[in-house]
Amino acid sequence: MQLTVNGKRHDLDIEPEIPLLWVLRDELGITGPKYGCGAGLCGACTVHVDGEAVRSCSISAGEVRGSVTTIEGLGTPANPHVIQQAWIEHQVAQCGYCQSGQMMTAAAFLSKTPDPSKTDIDDAMSGNLCRCGTYPRIRRAVETAAQMMKGK
Repeated sequence: MQLTVNGKRHDLDIEPEIPLLWVLRDELGITGPKYGCGAGLCGACTVHVDGEAVRSCSISAGEVRGSVTTIEGLGTPANPHVIQQAWIEHQVAQCGYCQSGQMMTAAAFLSKTPDPSKTDIDDAMSGNLCRCGTYPRIRRAVETAAQMMKGK
């Protein structure tokens, strides 16, 4: 089977029923998406499939139609995505475990909602859990990223 991940095509000899998360982590060595709950409830494993935020623990590799982007493909240290820049500016991460999923959810959200209200942000991010409780910093970072995307 073939998967395109972070712009690179991979030919994989795997069963199509394997969750995408395990293919990313175990077959491709991409460790940004984290295992949290295994049921698609916490958001730690969030990646993009053709720009849509999906829980990689809840979709099989065989179900993927389109290109997969993980936090490793969102931006680079030399050219970080605005959401990554905002995360650093607001020092969002505490333990950091959930942060790649948080950023992937935020990036997909902002691509569709460029001028979000606080309520829009809270609603969009509500499916991603942060055990450290950095939700106020997450909201501020999403607000900042939205402003950065508008060039303000």
